[in-house]
Amino acid sequence: MKVFNIIVLIIAAGIIIFNFTKLDFDNLLSGESQVALITILASACAILLMQILIISKKIEKKSKL
Repeated sequence: MKVFNIIVLIIAAGIIIFNFTKLDFDNLLSGESQVALITILASACAILLMQILIISKKIEKKSKL
């Protein structure tokens, strides 16, 4: 499970970096920039969910002691 979390975090970070290069700051909400912005937000949500999962697993380990 730990390896899966790390892989998802790395992929999501890579997607954010890739889509950041696709942004056109003059027209953020049109065309390809809109798709890139939505994908960046979705990847950020995936990273947030993975961090929540990691923290909950740590809490679960400590509560079993």
